Amino acid sequence: MARNQNAATAGIGFGVALAIAISWSANKSILWAILHGVLSWFYVIYYAIRYQ
Repeated sequence: MARNQNAATAGIGFGVALAIAISWSANKSILWAILHGVLSWFYVIYYAIRYQ
């Protein structure tokens, strides 16, 4: 059971980091990066669909 919890935590952390990196490269704004970090995977999926 502990292995699944660690994997879920790593996935959430990666999603936040990815969203912040994408947001920063697209907007160069710390406020947008924070907002997109909170939204994390939703923003990553939105960005992938919109800019594919």
